[in-house]
Amino acid sequence: MGKRDYYEVLGLKKGASDAEIKSSFRKLAKQYHPDVNKSADAESKFKEIQEAYAVLSDSNKRSQYDQMGHQAFSNASGPGGFDFSNFDFGDIFSDLFGSSFGFDFGGRRNNNRKQKGRDVSVVMNITFEEAVFGCEKSITLDVYEKCEECDGEGGFNPSTCSHCHGSGTITTEQRTILGSYMTRTTCPYCNGKGIEFTKVCSNCNGKGIVKNKKKIKVNVPAGIDTGNQLRVTGKGEAGNNNGPNGDLYIEFIVEKHSIFERKEDDIYLEVPITISDAVLGTKIEIPTLYGNVILSIPSGSQSGDKHRIKGKGIENVQNGRKGDMYIILNIIIPNRIDRKQKQLFEELSKTNLEDNSFKKYRSYLK
Repeated sequence: MGKRDYYEVLGLKKGASDAEIKSSFRKLAKQYHPDVNKSADAESKFKEIQEAYAVLSDSNKRSQYDQMGHQAFSNASGPGGFDFSNFDFGDIFSDLFGSSFGFDFGGRRNNNRKQKGRDVSVVMNITFEEAVFGCEKSITLDVYEKCEECDGEGGFNPSTCSHCHGSGTITTEQRTILGSYMTRTTCPYCNGKGIEFTKVCSNCNGKGIVKNKKKIKVNVPAGIDTGNQLRVTGKGEAGNNNGPNGDLYIEFIVEKHSIFERKEDDIYLEVPITISDAVLGTKIEIPTLYGNVILSIPSGSQSGDKHRIKGKGIENVQNGRKGDMYIILNIIIPNRIDRKQKQLFEELSKTNLEDNSFKKYRSYLK
């Protein structure tokens, strides 16, 4: 039985781009790899896919194939009539399978290099006042820290690994359906570090890090709001091989205030006033975040009227500028009145209290 067209094998049309060829090969190679696919024809399909990719991914071989078809390689000595001896599948197989099948094609990992520790995220609840003025808070974290017994080394009296000679990898010969080639695996004796110890640290079992409870103090800046995040550099988990610590990220939830409402950097306060104060006008004492102030209420005020007090809002966490405070008037109608108050209202009702609003309304009445 003759060979199938290489483009057909990869599910492509002639003229496919290099990216399309590589993407199709990745998908099919992972699907039919004999270590993954246990069907009877998986190995032959896998071999067919590799052969097609080896030709079509090489511009010179692809040009020959497009002109002459399979005859261009009819004299090749490799399996299936094509010579794979000089073709390197290592990088693409490493991307597909990594070391999950017991080998590392690229051999580029170095477990002895310094690695930054993991970042840690926590949520902190603070009061309204703490958010407005800033505060100092303490946090207890359960994180990995550098082992003090071995100073993060993992052991004592280090020396070059006698098995991998400091490279962190061991080179072995791999036999596959494509023939034999050399691969490198992580050294199991030093775990890729390239060094071994005369005595492994018993406190961290050679890892160089141990899990501890750590208490740190955090300065919460003024102006923090719900959803804001604060980064504290170097307060995360310890890095591997004496690498730098990760960072701590704190997300804030600010409690609601009993009378103040926050909108970004501004503060809103609803202030109740009596009918007489609204009609006649008055001066009232207003609480702010920074102490009480006197506010003049003009005569004829209405519910919903808004008064601005400049600079009595919240400090912006980035530029330090303060927002404003807005007073919203709420005229309270009493549920009950005594006899004298009733008489006064009855006297008042005999006078003409209508303005233009009443005239506009009455004009629509039939």
